[in-house]
Amino acid sequence: MTKTIFIASAEPYAGKSVIALGLVNMLLSKTKKIGFFKPIISQQEPGRRDKHIEAIINHFSLPIPYEDTFAFTRQEVLQHPESENWGEMINTIISKFKKLEEDYDFTVIEGSDFLGEGIAFEFESNAAIAKNLGAPVLTIINGENKSTAQIINSALNVLRNFESREVQVLGIVANRVKAEQVDDVRELLRMQLPDDIMLTVIPWEKALQSPTMREITDALDAKVLFGEHLLSSQVDNYVTGAMMLPNFLNHIKENVLIITPGDRGDIVIGALQANLSTNYPKVAGIVLTAGTIPEEPVIRLIEGLQTIIPIIAVQQGTFGTTTAIGAIHSRITADNTKKIELAIDTFEKYVDMKVLDDKIITFQPEGITPHMFQYQLVKWAKSQKKHIVLPEGNDDRILRAAARLISQNVVDLTILGDPAEVAAAVKRLGIDLDLNVVRIVNPANSENYEDYVETLYELRKNKNVNLEMARDLMTDVSYFGTMMVYKGHADGMVSGAVHTTQHTIRPALQFIKTKPGVSIVSSIFFMCLPDRVAIFGDCAVNPNPTASQLADIAISSAESSARFGIEPRIAMLSYSSGTSGEGEDVERVREATAIVKERAPQLKVEGPIQYDAAVDPIVGNQKLSNSEVAGRASVLIFPDLNTGNNTYKAVQRETGALAIGPMLQGLNKPINDLSRGCTVDDIFNTVVITAIQCQQE
Repeated sequence: MTKTIFIASAEPYAGKSVIALGLVNMLLSKTKKIGFFKPIISQQEPGRRDKHIEAIINHFSLPIPYEDTFAFTRQEVLQHPESENWGEMINTIISKFKKLEEDYDFTVIEGSDFLGEGIAFEFESNAAIAKNLGAPVLTIINGENKSTAQIINSALNVLRNFESREVQVLGIVANRVKAEQVDDVRELLRMQLPDDIMLTVIPWEKALQSPTMREITDALDAKVLFGEHLLSSQVDNYVTGAMMLPNFLNHIKENVLIITPGDRGDIVIGALQANLSTNYPKVAGIVLTAGTIPEEPVIRLIEGLQTIIPIIAVQQGTFGTTTAIGAIHSRITADNTKKIELAIDTFEKYVDMKVLDDKIITFQPEGITPHMFQYQLVKWAKSQKKHIVLPEGNDDRILRAAARLISQNVVDLTILGDPAEVAAAVKRLGIDLDLNVVRIVNPANSENYEDYVETLYELRKNKNVNLEMARDLMTDVSYFGTMMVYKGHADGMVSGAVHTTQHTIRPALQFIKTKPGVSIVSSIFFMCLPDRVAIFGDCAVNPNPTASQLADIAISSAESSARFGIEPRIAMLSYSSGTSGEGEDVERVREATAIVKERAPQLKVEGPIQYDAAVDPIVGNQKLSNSEVAGRASVLIFPDLNTGNNTYKAVQRETGALAIGPMLQGLNKPINDLSRGCTVDDIFNTVVITAIQCQQE
């Protein structure tokens, strides 16, 4: 079941408000705690709030602080559409959304409004946000002033665009469709849409599109002369009062707005009298144009009336005013209860709420995006803080990463190095790292040094390590840091920014050792690709694993995948798929696959399989049509270190993917290795996954 739904359109004025109001009302009949989130809002004047958010919060009395209902203004987003800041914005949106998700049973998300420049980017941003939040989309098509063919094409194009970006679409709503087109639109769309896509067609509802006198006053920047308390009156029609009074009276319709120059006292008085007469429809208001107002006797007459209508004045001429009024798009605001109730009634009348409810209940999100994965990792790490030791305090990248980790309160840290040198480096780098919070330890001067020496000697004396050798080894930061973990003085260690992989993991293999039942220590990378997170193993430790070792690597990688929230679908990679190839290397992978199926029959595994068949649904279906893994693999096991290491680096460099790791598997306690070319982000992420491993230990 999903706990959220994303309401999106691909064009302005599609009527998202009707769906949002109706959906919130429907959900409140099932649960009390409903959240509302609009990631990107239009720019608001100082002191003003987004009218639609305000309408939702006020009408339903949702206990959500206004500032929690959005993340950015549209202008803020458009300033950085191509830069790395967009990634930071996605992280902020995820963080704000997750805060709501934790506090509410269900959260309705509404996409942006497509007003002004940057519409193409706006669709991309909405799709990216929906995907990163794991939210199914209910997309709205604007049928106003469109032919039946145009409505059909719009709906199918939007569906294809979302699906091509791997965003799951729950349903399509064709809104504001002319009454005479409704049946054709419904029949033709149902024929062409997949059966699992819910379809709703809502006819054009005049009362929902009609602006109020207040909206017209604001749009024209008009001065209110009379009837300010009646500005909520709805305007369904408008007429220009430029003819003789008898002819003018024939053009008065229900809720009409009269547009006339201010010196036409006859039209003004005639309109007021018509509003009082039982023989004429209700007049919504009067707009006086050209910067003129009625003469003093007419003003005095109006002031003496007990029943009044809104009268506003503008500087613009009659033609320009009429054109401006025709271009106004009405919004559903908090003070217009009548329109809110009509929107909810419209939703309930045309949306099959049982079908929608069933789809919400049965929806299962597919995969996890890199941004959501990283957010989830940090959240997991924070949930149970662990103590990590960083042996390479002489490296600037380590200190920068440490500053981020401490500022975000992710872990407790010990950094190995000379305290004076570390303090000098922190000052030189100008980073905000509180040295009173982080422990800085020089191994040779540590109070634990003698104890660690004695422990190492006892552990390794049968391997010809004497006491003097143990003293020498314990001045090495890799040995000291690993001993901290062994003794329980730290929960895990991350090293390798300066040292080789062998230097980092040798002490762990010597006395941390492997878990029971695990024959080999291996590694995985979390490959954060543009649209998903995949597991690559082993790309860092084992040069030429045997079939049995490959099977162990696959099973360990699947367990790691599941622990980190990624459904394991294992592809045992080779240069051949299925039974098409022969050769020693292919047979080794085929044997390894059979061993995995025997040892862990619950796992989904396919092998041998080529990389393209493993990750591309079309190729996978062509080569292995009955496979549960082909085209959908999430755990990719490489046949040897040469292939794995080169592939992960090629993918990383050519696609810009973030590679988190390597994360070592199989040790009794978490020790992880960094690449010597690692970035600050790499160190940060590796410490985070190490902390999560510590929780699992």
